[in-house]
Amino acid sequence: MRFLSRFITGLLLSASLFSVQVRANDYADTIELFKAAGESSNFFNTAYGFAVFPTIAKAAIAIGGAYGKGRVYAGGKHIGNTEMSQLSLGLSLGGQGFSQIVFFEDERAFREFAGGNFEFGAQASAVVITAAANAQASTQGASAGASGGKKDASTVSDGYYKGMAVFTIVKGGLMYEMSVSGQTFSYDAL
Repeated sequence: MRFLSRFITGLLLSASLFSVQVRANDYADTIELFKAAGESSNFFNTAYGFAVFPTIAKAAIAIGGAYGKGRVYAGGKHIGNTEMSQLSLGLSLGGQGFSQIVFFEDERAFREFAGGNFEFGAQASAVVITAAANAQASTQGASAGASGGKKDASTVSDGYYKGMAVFTIVKGGLMYEMSVSGQTFSYDAL
């Protein structure tokens, strides 16, 4: 049990080291990527707000962890900061980096996010360098997508589910995963 605890702590620490150095330009660059990436671009005009994570680092050997820092925007203004951490258990091996954006359909969805939401999900994905294919079913709905890399990324969505829509763009890595995972988000208003 002690080994397992140290292993998980090591994975989360490794993941956090990859995402600590986030510059202000990284946020603007990531937002521009999502504006140019398929369906996610449509949400910028209608969403109440969004949380953007320029880099989330993920690593796993059966047990995995992921961590990333982000910013929350509403009305075009930076209104708070957020952190995402994830723990997964299942058939998984490798590491990857990705960018993520969570759109809030309305103020109620934003308040739910800001209050600290916990999500259980099941996912299957394969990532090789910067090409990826994935499928996901969770409390936020079902989705599938493919990404060829940062410059030619595309996003796919079935729209909002319970007031939120989530998109990711793979940055790179080598990972195979079929797991049950839980994501937690923290929020600190400015």
